[in-house]
Amino acid sequence: MASCKAVDAVYQADPPPAAKKLRELFYCAHMCHSHIAHFYALAAPDFVMGPTSDPAQRNILGVVSKVGLQIGGEVIKHRAYAQQIQEVIGGKATHPVCGLPGGMSKAITEAERHDFEDKAKSLVEFAKFTLKLFNDVVLSNKSYVDLILGDTYYMTSYYMGMVDSNNKVNFYDGDIRVIDPEGKEFVKFKPSEYLNVIAEHTEPWSYLKFPFLKNVGWKGFVDGKNSGVYRVAPLGRLNVADGMATPLAQAEYEQMYTTFGRKPVHHTMAQHWARLIELQYAAERLLELSRDDEITSPNVRTIPTATPKEGVGVVEAPRGTLYHHYRTDERGIVQKVNLIVATGNNHAAMCISVKRAAQGLIKAGKVINEGLLNMIEMAYRAYDPCMACATHTLPGQMPMEVTIYDSQGREVDKLSRYTS
Repeated sequence: MASCKAVDAVYQADPPPAAKKLRELFYCAHMCHSHIAHFYALAAPDFVMGPTSDPAQRNILGVVSKVGLQIGGEVIKHRAYAQQIQEVIGGKATHPVCGLPGGMSKAITEAERHDFEDKAKSLVEFAKFTLKLFNDVVLSNKSYVDLILGDTYYMTSYYMGMVDSNNKVNFYDGDIRVIDPEGKEFVKFKPSEYLNVIAEHTEPWSYLKFPFLKNVGWKGFVDGKNSGVYRVAPLGRLNVADGMATPLAQAEYEQMYTTFGRKPVHHTMAQHWARLIELQYAAERLLELSRDDEITSPNVRTIPTATPKEGVGVVEAPRGTLYHHYRTDERGIVQKVNLIVATGNNHAAMCISVKRAAQGLIKAGKVINEGLLNMIEMAYRAYDPCMACATHTLPGQMPMEVTIYDSQGREVDKLSRYTS
């Protein structure tokens, strides 16, 4: 979708209203399937099974065994519903082929719209159930609440996310808003203006760059108001917004901030709660769009007539704000590309979060075991489903070696897992 919007801008072709709604409908389905997968397969094992439980059980199968096969079936069914909607619109659920300069490749039928509506109704109810499960399993468990609210997973930062004209969360279109660690609006800009706001720092030990706010500057891997580090993803989106654009999600949004007693929330583990509130919003918005009379209009493309040149497209990926920037020649052949992906936006924050978790958990005289290392991994699993997947494999067999040093640089311990 970011690429579609960038290509629209390259060809200066504004899609018809039906095409924009169809894209947003598709994208809400994408958010549903991604957030369901992230929570149930990659986050829930830490909370349902426990962060120090046996890694052979700390996975989606362990979650299903504990909450019941019926709930496991509902998880699979509703993730499939979301992907089926994507497949109908996009040709494929993953790597869809529906986007064209100025719109979409095809319209949907009334029968397809009706099917989307039925699936969206079910997804709304499933999102409500998931939030209740989170409340019953996580928020009702004092040890989990203490983990969420404690200093181990806490860092202050700026936040970035897309908002609509009412400063409500929107995944597909809007302005980009940034707030400071105290919750004050720092800047609000059009997607095409992103280079005025963001710069990128490099380190010799990483292929991935470290974006930061230009007007604050790169101060290293430190948090706080004087650091240009910012965060995106679900918590970032909710922090920068004044609310959610659908009623059920808005009620959950209010409950979260009431529970924390402040806004913005700086507790990294709150990413999971924010993710489920977004699941509720995505399902509600999916239902709204599936009931829109215009969604089945055959007018889904504006044919480009202008000479292509340059364009920027931005959407909110499940893991955060995603920038695509293309420059072409007069034939539309790409000459330059710049992407700032959500994982990049969060890169510095993830490094700080991992360091802080390690410093908070690894203490002199404390036994360093697999469960403790998993709690350090939780610091970056909260941000990104791909990072979470790579570090939370089904049999619990991610190869890893951890070396512990004291303040003088002396090795005091080493743990190896499936490495030779």
